[in-house]
Amino acid sequence: MSHFALRNTPTLIGLLITLCLGFGCVTTPPRQQHNICSVFDQHPTWYDYARQSAQTWGTPPQILMAFVRHESSYKENAKPAFKWFLFVPLGRPSSATGYAQAQDPVWEEYEAERGSLFRSRSDMEDALDFIGWYNHKSNKQLGLSKWNTRELYLAYHEGRGGYKRGSYKKKPKLLKVADKVARTADKYGQQLKQCESRFQCRHWYQFWPLCSRSVS
Repeated sequence: MSHFALRNTPTLIGLLITLCLGFGCVTTPPRQQHNICSVFDQHPTWYDYARQSAQTWGTPPQILMAFVRHESSYKENAKPAFKWFLFVPLGRPSSATGYAQAQDPVWEEYEAERGSLFRSRSDMEDALDFIGWYNHKSNKQLGLSKWNTRELYLAYHEGRGGYKRGSYKKKPKLLKVADKVARTADKYGQQLKQCESRFQCRHWYQFWPLCSRSVS
């Protein structure tokens, strides 16, 4: 490497960071969101994150990814749309942000338990860990099976207190969404059986017995 290149490397790195902050280094949402195999083909590390969350908390990868699809359409900086009164912006209806659309209070609870250093709602690894963590809480406090996508989603959307009170029962639109999330998870699960082997043990450091192929 030339003396010029070495001397200017820090400057170039700084420029890249500045551009990233100024214009946003955004992860492209999957092109074919209806197919989990295509999603993982485009973003193979997401499979690793989903599997890691599943091993930690017990929610299957297909359910985790179905939550993300319907919460944010895989958009890392997703937020609820602004509310307007005529031409006056009234703000957003909630603080939900990122892949998992986690709101501020519950995200702070999550950070208090899991540590807040470098965690971000715009990071897929953290988002999937958060969903798994939340579903684990729903399992312990509400007795919901970690395979029961519909009920887990209702508890996720309404909060565990709201779920206990049955607040979702008066929300027909939410019930339809919960059914849709469940169908997506079922579809993802069937698709994953056909392609999961190509995402497992693909790294040079992953070998038996440290890595084994499993079926969701």
